Amino acid sequence: MSAAEARLAELGLTLPEVAAPLAAYQAAVRSGVYVYTAGQLPMVEGTLPTTGKVGAEVTAEEAKALARISALNALAAVRSVAGDLDRVARVVKVTGFVASAPDFTGQPGVLNGASELLGEVFGERGVHARSAVGVAVLPLDAPVEVELIVELEG
Repeated sequence: MSAAEARLAELGLTLPEVAAPLAAYQAAVRSGVYVYTAGQLPMVEGTLPTTGKVGAEVTAEEAKALARISALNALAAVRSVAGDLDRVARVVKVTGFVASAPDFTGQPGVLNGASELLGEVFGERGVHARSAVGVAVLPLDAPVEVELIVELEG
């Protein structure tokens, strides 16, 4: 077990199987020393635990927990092409999308769910740049979606 996966286990988490793409794309692609993930929904065993807009049907705290699940799914996608999460030299960028009610402005707090998980797993290597974007709707009416760019050790 890699050190990163051991840390996940300490947090009570395990990497899931990589979710099957919903359309014509790959879950993750490696280019040189970088891995780019597709947007990952908060799927748990093939289903969304909840759907709807954050600030309406979904609370900000629920969405933060869903962002954490999305980040875990993104790490599974990274491992699928990197072979081992211990090869991650740095999490470079997190982009998060939040399906938001018209008056919801707490997207950064929601995406902290993903950012905090990455920090817990990788420490300083998990500190990253980030965008938190509010959108009208996401695939399958998911409340959140997270994508990563990570740099691998050469």
